[in-house]
Amino acid sequence: MKLPLHWKIVIGMIAGLLFGFIMKNLEMKGIVVDWVKPFGTIFINLLKMIAVPLIVVSLIVGLSDLKDISKLSKLGGKTVLFYLISTVTAVSIGLVLANIIKPGSFINEVSRKSLLENFAGDAAQKIELAEKAKTSGPLQPLIDIVPDNFFKALSDNGSMLQVILFVILIGIGLILIEEQKSKPVVDFFKGLNDVIMKIIDIIMSAAPLGVFALMAALMVEIPDFSTLGALLVYALTVVFGLLLMTFVFYPTLLLTLAKVHPIRFFKAIAPAQLLAFSTSSSAATLPVTMECVTERVGVDEEVSSFVLPLGATVNMDGTSLYQAVAAIFIAQAMLPEPLDLQTQLMIIVTATLASIGSAAVPSAGMVMLVIVLGQAGIPEAGLALIFAIDRPLDMCRTVVNVTSDATVATLVAKSVGKLNEPENS
Repeated sequence: MKLPLHWKIVIGMIAGLLFGFIMKNLEMKGIVVDWVKPFGTIFINLLKMIAVPLIVVSLIVGLSDLKDISKLSKLGGKTVLFYLISTVTAVSIGLVLANIIKPGSFINEVSRKSLLENFAGDAAQKIELAEKAKTSGPLQPLIDIVPDNFFKALSDNGSMLQVILFVILIGIGLILIEEQKSKPVVDFFKGLNDVIMKIIDIIMSAAPLGVFALMAALMVEIPDFSTLGALLVYALTVVFGLLLMTFVFYPTLLLTLAKVHPIRFFKAIAPAQLLAFSTSSSAATLPVTMECVTERVGVDEEVSSFVLPLGATVNMDGTSLYQAVAAIFIAQAMLPEPLDLQTQLMIIVTATLASIGSAAVPSAGMVMLVIVLGQAGIPEAGLALIFAIDRPLDMCRTVVNVTSDATVATLVAKSVGKLNEPENS
C-alpha cells in the first residue's frame, strides 16, 4: 500500500532530526551544512518559484467566474465584502494571539543567537528595508502597491502586492469585454492552472527530502531542543484561533445577520466539514459543500453556485489565520526585535490578498506563506520550523475555510432574499 504524503513528510522530519543529531554528536556538522542543507534550500526555492504563477493564474480564474459586471454589483459586491471582513478578522485574530502567547519566545537566547548567525543576511535586509521605510513618506506603501513595470514585479516575490493589483485589473477587464473574446483567455488560464497544480504536486513529492534536509540542518545549527518544544505552543496557538473563528465568529454572524441557529447550521454542513478535514482541500470538498448548503441549509442554488466556487478560490480564513501566526512565530524565533506595527499591518494586507490567490489544494497555504514572509522581511528559511506539523494544521484550517464559505453563502442568500427553510430541517 502506498504511504500517504503526510506520513512521508513526518518520516522525513524524524529521520532528518535523527540524522542531524547523530552527525552533530559525531562532530560532522560540515557534512550536513555542505551536502544536505542545500537540498532544503532548493526545496524552499521551488516553493518560491511557483508562488507567483500560482497567484496570477488562480486569481484570474477566480475573478473570471464573476462572468459579468451586473453580478459583480449585486452578488459579487456583497460576497467580496463578507469574504474580506472574515479574512481580515482571521488574520487579525492570528496576529493578536501570536503577540499575546508569543510562541517564538519559547526558543531560548542561545538558540535565537544561533539562528540569527545563520541568517545574518536576511536580518541585514530587514534592517535595510526598515531604514528605507523610515525615510519614506506616509503614502509610500500605497505608491509601492502600483507597479511601474509589471514584469519587473513578477521577478520579485517581495512585490506580490503589485502583481495582485495588476492581475485584479486583468480579471475586471475579462469581465467587461465580450464573452466570446474573453473565453480563449479564460480557457488558457484554466488550463494553465491545471498545469500549475500538477507542478505543485511534483514539488510536494519532494517534500520528504526537503524536510529531511531542513530538519537535519536545523538540528546541527541549534544547540538544544527548545525549538521542538515551541512547535507545540505554535500549533496550539493556531488551533485556538481556528476554534475562535469556528465557534465564536461564524455563529455570531449567523445569529445576528442571517437568523440561522448555529447548531442547525453545523449539523447541515457536517459532511462537508468532515470531507474537508480528511482531504485538506476545499476544492475537492466543493460538490459536497454545495449540496449541504443548498439542500440542508436552504441557500438558493443561484447563490450557492456563484458564492461557493468563488470562495473555494479566494476565501481562505483558516489559511490566513495560520499565515499570521506562523509569520509572527518565525519572526519571534529568528529576528532580534519584534515586528513593528506598520509591518504587522502589512502582514494583514499581504495575507488577505495572498489568500485570494491561494489555491484550494493541500499545502498551497505553505506556498502563500513564503510570500507573506518575504513581504514582511522575515527569513523564508524559517519555514523549516513549522513544516513538521503543517499537515495536521492544514486539515484543521481547511475545515475553517469550508465553514467560512458556507457561512458567507448563507449571509449573502439572506441579504438578497434567497434563504429558504429546508424541507428536512
